[in-house]
Amino acid sequence: MLPLAKSLTLVAAASGVVLGVMTPLSASAAPGAQALKWTKCEGSGLDPRQRCATVAVPMDYADPNGPKIEIAVSRIPGENPAARRGALLLVPGGPGGDSMNDPSEKGQRLPKEVREAYDLIGFAPRGMAPSTAVDCGLEHRDLARTTLLPWPAADGSVDANLAAGKRLADACARNGGELIRHISTLNEARDLDRVRVALGERKVSLWGVSYGTYVADAYLQLFPHRTDRVVLDSNDNPDPVLAERAWLAAFERGAEDNFPEFAKWASAPGNPDRLADTAAEVRPLFLELAARLDREPIPWPGANPEELNGNVLRQTMLDSFYDPDDYPALARLIRAARQGTLPAAPAGPPEAVLQNVTAVAAATICNDVDWPGDPALYRRDVARSRAAFPLTGGMPRNTMPCTAWPWEPREAPVHVTDRGPSNVLMVQNERDPATPLSGALKLREALGRRAVMVVNDSTGHDAYLGNGTACGDATVSRFLATGVRPARDTYCR
Repeated sequence: MLPLAKSLTLVAAASGVVLGVMTPLSASAAPGAQALKWTKCEGSGLDPRQRCATVAVPMDYADPNGPKIEIAVSRIPGENPAARRGALLLVPGGPGGDSMNDPSEKGQRLPKEVREAYDLIGFAPRGMAPSTAVDCGLEHRDLARTTLLPWPAADGSVDANLAAGKRLADACARNGGELIRHISTLNEARDLDRVRVALGERKVSLWGVSYGTYVADAYLQLFPHRTDRVVLDSNDNPDPVLAERAWLAAFERGAEDNFPEFAKWASAPGNPDRLADTAAEVRPLFLELAARLDREPIPWPGANPEELNGNVLRQTMLDSFYDPDDYPALARLIRAARQGTLPAAPAGPPEAVLQNVTAVAAATICNDVDWPGDPALYRRDVARSRAAFPLTGGMPRNTMPCTAWPWEPREAPVHVTDRGPSNVLMVQNERDPATPLSGALKLREALGRRAVMVVNDSTGHDAYLGNGTACGDATVSRFLATGVRPARDTYCR
């Protein structure tokens, strides 16, 4: 791992995007391109320029002539044909996310020079509607956020988590169909290359966010010479043995990195949602409230589960840390719970969407890597985690449905190496709750000479054009527009 103090060089103020000569990389020339039929996209509020199509791909890449599935894609063409460089694939987080609307949404936050140079391409990964979709038909209780992320019982027991994981795995085996066995990170990367071919591009650029960095890593390993400019934003730990288990464990560090920022905000004079007079008081206040809610949950009609218990509070904390703009909602919930009253339960996604997202997430996590089956291992690790990291209550070391998953992984997990073109720019917030800097540095080390890393002195998830810095945004925009990266790893204040 690169020591942060030695490997990062201070970058001062943000600078403007520098334009350079654009060499088009579209290959009228990519053989085997499908004739895509671009039609109006479904949904409201989309940019009228956005169009959608589908790309046929093998369900099983070991049987390329067998059954096919469809991958839905969306596109807004580059705004200046004379400056066009190629296609920028917007690779979503998750697993269980899609980027179908991103060309109309986050893509429009890109600077003009980038929007002119690239067609902006979104997609729904295999299994995600409107691509060929999967659904496990789960019970309503098993769609609760605090069930899907395995929060232990108040006394640390994991028995209920083991039972819920078995229910989910059994339901996916019963209702998921053949496709659910073929949902994985490596297959998503292979699908992206079929999308590249269908678009008629010799190479593609990628902007992967969160779990999307892992998908982009897989593409970098499978198709290194099909990549143009690659931005990895909010980076996953690429551990080739633990894979998603390492990501779950990262919440321990992520919560600890972020809580002091919340505590400073929640104790600031003049803050209408102030919780305490000093930052030092906020942590014990939060932990005491969570413990009280473990013992005495407050009924919360309309929520799932229909109560505010300690784990729901802890999960709300983690969710709020993704974006500091959500601090007020967390503080108000804490204040209300301390008074024994609650606001109306927040509206969640439609159940059909949750069913789809959950099936894809479970399939990806469980098909990517083999999880240990011994409950004793999870009981031991949860107990240690609860003692060392009380904010996350043992959840990051707990069991998932993969413990009972009925199928073995079909191939080894992604193994990130330094072999391939040096065309990667990583951007990372120093205080990220879901993909902490400690894991990003592991990826930086694995990519070696292929990458340069920009670390933002910033808090929250989504570093580029989100919760990062003006300096970091300018650095990434300059790279996408011109290909110019910093000469070495940099630190942006």
